[in-house]
Amino acid sequence: MKKKVILMLCFSFVLLTGCGKVPVLKNGEEVFVQIDGKNISANDMYSELREKYGRDVMIELIDKVILEKKYEDNDELKDYVDSQISMFVQQYGEEGFVQALAQANMTEDDLRAQIALDYRRNLAVEDYVSKQITDDDINKYYENDVRGDIKASHILIKPETSDDASEEEQKKAKEAALKEAKSIIEKLNNGEKFEDLAKEYSDDGSAEKGGDLGYFPKGQMVDAFENAVVKLEVGKYSSEPVESEFGYHIILKTDQKKKPKLKSVKDTIIDSLVTKKLNDDTKLRYKALYEIRKEAGLEIHDDDVKSKYEKYMDQLINSSN
Repeated sequence: MKKKVILMLCFSFVLLTGCGKVPVLKNGEEVFVQIDGKNISANDMYSELREKYGRDVMIELIDKVILEKKYEDNDELKDYVDSQISMFVQQYGEEGFVQALAQANMTEDDLRAQIALDYRRNLAVEDYVSKQITDDDINKYYENDVRGDIKASHILIKPETSDDASEEEQKKAKEAALKEAKSIIEKLNNGEKFEDLAKEYSDDGSAEKGGDLGYFPKGQMVDAFENAVVKLEVGKYSSEPVESEFGYHIILKTDQKKKPKLKSVKDTIIDSLVTKKLNDDTKLRYKALYEIRKEAGLEIHDDDVKSKYEKYMDQLINSSN
């Protein structure tokens, strides 16, 4: 005979009963509801809910048991939950937020608990994936992707166009912007000062500062700009306009700090590699949660629920994107 696992279901049932005893059927089962001369036993109710919601409720309960012990309440978690609630209130308005909760058959405390659980799941997944990061991964990232902050100035020439412009109009605007950018490089080649040209021609807010963008770390600038400025020597400017989504840039590299020591950026590198792994493999989150539960000693003694759980996780992990 299959053993039953007792599940705490996320539903509320209001039973109006007198002060007498709960009715009992001949087989000893308690009556849950009586209607139109028929009895619905507590076991009937349990079986129906178990069939429909057993797998999902079980997963919620398992993760709460595992993760609430591993990741205790703290100020960071509380601040995150508060920020998410504030975001929902701002999105829906106070009345709309209350209505949305009612439609979802939830209280604010229910929502807070769900947000906290998802927060803990994210922490658990990130910790699990971080253990897969090797020293070789870290060293390779450090060699290829870590650099000292760069200081640069630029002159930005934007095509003069509008959202409703035709393709032909947009093309002509880009050609005109490119031509202007090239003429500015000619002025630089003839000895005019970068700062003066930036103040006169640049369509960027940095123009009043002579195009100075200050120091910036890797990843702060758009790819086209980043790739171009990395290749420049300090004191040199781009010999050809650099096209980005904003327009055409003439870039002057004015300084670059020394590469930081590996020890000082190791944690940041691991975080970046974890993020990359999760972005590259959309199934990794589910794989991690499956393994986390298994490592915690999960045993499901109800064969039906176990089968549904295994099939569900297999679908999440192995289905195509």
